[in-house]
Amino acid sequence: MTDELLNKALRVYPDTLSLLKEGWPTPLVRLRSECREGREVWAKLEFYNPFSRSVKDRPVWNMLSKAIEAGLKKPVVYEATSGNVGIALAALCNIFGSRLRAFLPRSPPPVTVKLLEILGAEIVETQYESITPEFWRRVAELAEKEGALNLNQFENDANPEIHYETLARELVEQLEAVGRKPDYVLAGVGTSGHIYAIYKRLKERYGGSVKVVGVQPDPSSRIPGIKRIETGPKWLKQTELYMLFDISFEEAALGVIEVARREGLLVGLSSGAVYWAYKRLVEREGSGTYVLVFPDDIFKYVDSVHGVLHRASIFKAQP
Repeated sequence: MTDELLNKALRVYPDTLSLLKEGWPTPLVRLRSECREGREVWAKLEFYNPFSRSVKDRPVWNMLSKAIEAGLKKPVVYEATSGNVGIALAALCNIFGSRLRAFLPRSPPPVTVKLLEILGAEIVETQYESITPEFWRRVAELAEKEGALNLNQFENDANPEIHYETLARELVEQLEAVGRKPDYVLAGVGTSGHIYAIYKRLKERYGGSVKVVGVQPDPSSRIPGIKRIETGPKWLKQTELYMLFDISFEEAALGVIEVARREGLLVGLSSGAVYWAYKRLVEREGSGTYVLVFPDDIFKYVDSVHGVLHRASIFKAQP
């Protein structure tokens, strides 16, 4: 075994950026508590990405790397973000020698703000309720006016590109390594980058036999990391969804709690929303192989989830 292969096997890295690229694939784990005769459930754990502890490390790295390769690097980067993109971008800006000005919707999670401050980002809290096309277009215009770089995760094709090349390919390879083919894949709708990439890769591999299911907040809820389709995600129009579930904030939080108590995994709110959508889907569909994409972990949302826990008076571990 070469020194390079030995170091990778022992998880020795030459620099922090290697933690990301050489840390792929992220784990795919069987959720034993959900498996029954004729039914298997697998979760893709994207919180194993090192910087934002989320799926957003992938597109941020790809978008920023391509901008630098194209000679577009600027001292300051402007980006509209609800959290994880901002954290990933602040971390990677530190590595590549730039600074981030993060434009956030109103009342962002306090932990997200603290993490961005620790990473050295400048925070601009706006009055937008969520990230809309009007919001990110204003940020793009301001970046152009003030000579900053704007990656624009909402329109940048380097976003779904990296999900197609890594995340979606990993899913296929990992499942086939254990002799499985997915029947259903559930993922949140955000920019639509990763759900589109998964759909595209699976359709090329399996034709139309795999059903891709989308998850969005219900009209009265804000769930960090996922958005309603009315915001017009660029790549969603190229994605054929089998079903689209509306999930409330409370349901997402209860999903987080249930995953923690059944499997010991501390997943985030968008992951909890995906899990709750799976619960609805499996009641309808029954047997099959289900794959749930869990985008991030709980630690930015502990207070919110804990508040739902108390309101629901859930104090005993579920069997």
